[in-house]
Amino acid sequence: MPAESRAAGTTESDADRAVVELDNVEIVYDDHFLAVQGVSMSVDEGDIVALLGPNGAGKSTILKMISGIGRTERGEVSRGNVFYRGEDVTNFGANEMVDRGITHILEGRRVFEDLTVEENLRCGLYRGGRRFRFDEDDYDIAFDYFPQLKEIMDLKAGYASGGQQQMLVIARALIHRPELLLLDEPSLGLAPKLVQDIFETLVEINEQEDITMIVADQNAKRTLDIADYGYVMENGQIELHDPADQLVQREEIKEFYLGTSSEDSRYTDIRHYKIRKRWT
Repeated sequence: MPAESRAAGTTESDADRAVVELDNVEIVYDDHFLAVQGVSMSVDEGDIVALLGPNGAGKSTILKMISGIGRTERGEVSRGNVFYRGEDVTNFGANEMVDRGITHILEGRRVFEDLTVEENLRCGLYRGGRRFRFDEDDYDIAFDYFPQLKEIMDLKAGYASGGQQQMLVIARALIHRPELLLLDEPSLGLAPKLVQDIFETLVEINEQEDITMIVADQNAKRTLDIADYGYVMENGQIELHDPADQLVQREEIKEFYLGTSSEDSRYTDIRHYKIRKRWT
């Protein structure tokens, strides 16, 4: 594959495992605003990949261009390529990517507030305006991982708690039976215990359903805890990447994202400096 490999020594069989690859991607909005530049990354079959970084780093933009939603927001890959299972899908639309098995859970718990929980779940059964599943057990996958939803099926989604809404959007995505699940800030606005529960459930889903995931979140500790591999973005670029268990041990990650640096840091008062100022 043309995309830059994660590490030296990647074999051809390793490359064949890649579900998503970005090769030196540059993304612009409205033909003028450069949001992402020179990003290369890959996501292997069955992995959970963490995409970390502060607000405005470009995490959501990357996910939207993979899922095709970015095209509806006047975004465009102006340079480089996006590959899905070896196929060049650069600048494909959302409908085309959905048909290939990609489901994107947007930031902010996007439920249909005036519809009931059951009606929201039912939306996961539709593709291209038509219902594509008719099994009696359509909802079983949702209840397997989020049994709490079964008790509030008649509740309007707008009245559900933040945690229930987050369960709902993930459950709705599961009903769609994705091969690749993109999650944007799943921990946003949730209590720590709920965040822990949600992330533990994501691991179960990944293992039991064999769904590859990219999780973009500012909660670096929780995200790296469940991830196989991690990328750190700043100002539209990838600044660090490593297997998650190695990334979490790096001093720059400990200090800037985890607050657990073991160094006698002289940078404590200048955290606003970019990570690259420390390690390049």
